[in-house]
Amino acid sequence: MKRNIAIVAGGDSSEIVISLKSAEGIFSFLDKNKYNVYIAIVKRDEWAVKLPGGEHTPIDKNDFSFRENGEVKHFDFAYITIHGTPGEDGRLQGYFDMIGMPYSSCGMFVSALTFNKFACNHYLKGFGVDIARSIHLFKGQTVTDEEVVSRLGLPVFVKPNDGGSSFGVTKVKEASAIQPAIAKAFGEGREVVIESFIEGTEVTCGCYKTAGKEVVFPLTEVVTDNEFFDFDAKYNGQVQEITPARISAELAEKIQRETSRIYDILGAKGLIRVDYIIPADGEPKLLEINTTPGMTATSFIPQQVRAAGLDIKDVMTDIIENEFN
Repeated sequence: MKRNIAIVAGGDSSEIVISLKSAEGIFSFLDKNKYNVYIAIVKRDEWAVKLPGGEHTPIDKNDFSFRENGEVKHFDFAYITIHGTPGEDGRLQGYFDMIGMPYSSCGMFVSALTFNKFACNHYLKGFGVDIARSIHLFKGQTVTDEEVVSRLGLPVFVKPNDGGSSFGVTKVKEASAIQPAIAKAFGEGREVVIESFIEGTEVTCGCYKTAGKEVVFPLTEVVTDNEFFDFDAKYNGQVQEITPARISAELAEKIQRETSRIYDILGAKGLIRVDYIIPADGEPKLLEINTTPGMTATSFIPQQVRAAGLDIKDVMTDIIENEFN
């Protein structure tokens, strides 16, 4: 009998539009001969399953079940592709843990940790992972322009600590622009992180592990004429994404090993993507961890799967079936 799979999309942040695109991508990747696949939309005021005819039917939050043609149906597995809250910050994972629903991503604690960029990077720093210098602010806290410049120099990146997809992110080149950038970032989240700028080559590396397999993908190099890898670069084509990255085999292997090590340190699950910057000294620095990476046909992970000579359908099957083995 086929398993019923929910691709859980939506969320309560600005990233909902990206989540819905990822859901369509995952829907196209999954093996329909193995699975009955539905897209489930989870938002603050609506939990609903999209039926094959296009209509939406409510989800029973007691057990994440739904009705189709008058019949109650239960899901066997949830593939979480919400970028932002509640699917990337551990909240949805906690709910699924409570009702006993297997799911694709990292557990509640790891999801919450990785969603908090400052906390995650400083946690990993304790294991020898190299990170950028930074300042962290909670809402209501302030920092002077002089302190930012003296501690981090210029330029700096100012961004929400608990968000993604470059919403609310500013590259600041002048001290006079620091406070407006902080206000913009607080418009997207409750915490802000200010990071020193590191000149270099940006790369990203995907990874997943199952009970019997470890897969670390080829690296993708990110090249954009924009000030940084912003929303337009990510989603409106203003970027070159080169897979495999144009770096030495030795350096690529070093970053792949570090990605695998970070996966194990965190106790990650499912697909993750780790972003790095490689400065002139050739020693890569961690930028951030993404535990619900974008999964449109042109996203980094599908690109890396193709570059590795793998079939994305098989990767998706690995992720799902690992929960039942």
